[in-house]
Amino acid sequence: MSWFCEEGSLTKERVFELAQQAADEARKRICADPKRVLLLPPDVTRAHSGAGRIAEEFYKIFSPTAEVYVIPTLGQHQPHTPEQNKWMFGSIPEERILKHDWRNGATLLGEVPADFVKDVSKGKADWAIPIALNSTLVKEKWDLVINIGHVVPHEVLGFANHNKNYFIGLGGKPTICASHMMAACCGIENNLGNLLTPLRRCYNKAEEDFLGFLPDFYFEVTMAYDDQGVLRHTGVYVGDDVETYLEAAKASRRQNVTIVPPLKKVVAVMQGDEFYSTWVANKAIYRTRMAMADGGELLIIAPGLKRFGEQEDVDALIRKYGYSGTENVMRLWKQEPVLQDLTHGTAHLIHGSSEGRFKITYAPGHLSKEEVESVCFGYADLQETLARYNPATMKNGFNVMPDGEEVYFISTPSAGLWSTEEKMQGRD
Repeated sequence: MSWFCEEGSLTKERVFELAQQAADEARKRICADPKRVLLLPPDVTRAHSGAGRIAEEFYKIFSPTAEVYVIPTLGQHQPHTPEQNKWMFGSIPEERILKHDWRNGATLLGEVPADFVKDVSKGKADWAIPIALNSTLVKEKWDLVINIGHVVPHEVLGFANHNKNYFIGLGGKPTICASHMMAACCGIENNLGNLLTPLRRCYNKAEEDFLGFLPDFYFEVTMAYDDQGVLRHTGVYVGDDVETYLEAAKASRRQNVTIVPPLKKVVAVMQGDEFYSTWVANKAIYRTRMAMADGGELLIIAPGLKRFGEQEDVDALIRKYGYSGTENVMRLWKQEPVLQDLTHGTAHLIHGSSEGRFKITYAPGHLSKEEVESVCFGYADLQETLARYNPATMKNGFNVMPDGEEVYFISTPSAGLWSTEEKMQGRD
């Protein structure tokens, strides 16, 4: 059940105090004197949430009396470099930060049955979802597992974090592939902003069926912009059940969904020290698509962008097939073995297309015009774009450029969801 929560404008120091309170509760409820502790924070693409420093605080709390390890919940993202680990996790020793291997480092625990998947998806998906999770998590003995993360609107699960950290963040290839394809078939705009999407219901069942042996709890945060446009913590939610997630997700939906009129021109920034591939930088598309007007343009400033996929084979898949729309991708999926094998990549191609409804233009730091256009995106020169749309001088929301052009600026698309009022109707 939910242990406790605190809402309001929370300083970093207060968040750390709540981490200590959570540790004290864990000692009462789970293990009085843990000797082996595992921390499960998100990866570097969610560094802005402060989850890395929260993990560092838990490390400081438990390491004097316990062996403490960290596994960033990478999913199929690239493992962190030592430099990224130091930047995100501060003083946690590099040798205590383990790498998740989604291809070869997972153990199969069972499956969510096909009949259940078909029922919750209303027939849009009819396959079982294998549950294969990080072998270090499920095979080694842990006295305490602390799942840390940021609850924010998400394109696959409605809202991120909670048991997503297990089933995607520490998932094996069978789980990640089957899950992403199911979510794609359900429709990205049907997932966004829903508290309990079909895939979330599958994960809740899998947690109940297979993870009862874990001595774990969740430490979840929400964030929102303050009056000065600074992203700050607005809530901490601690507990060991789905109610903990629901409390945080309801708060996120109140705070992180911005209702706007249909937007003709959006300029979004994907930070260069977090987003290196379109696999993650496409969050700018996911989080704004419900706000985009037909015939509008989404311009994404991505100074760190240097590849499409997080792995070589997925990068090659994106380069070959491009973000060419659901109808074409689904047609190819039925014919092409590589799309059937890497179904998480196939789903990503669907998610990253505007379906021809609006234009997507990238201003990348390290990809050529030819490369960007080959995957069905438009290209803009980064320096010219920065000269015209300087993030340092623009404010979140509507801006009028010197020549009279009106644009809507978003400094951190990954921190929220933008939608018209009409498209947010009927959410669970």
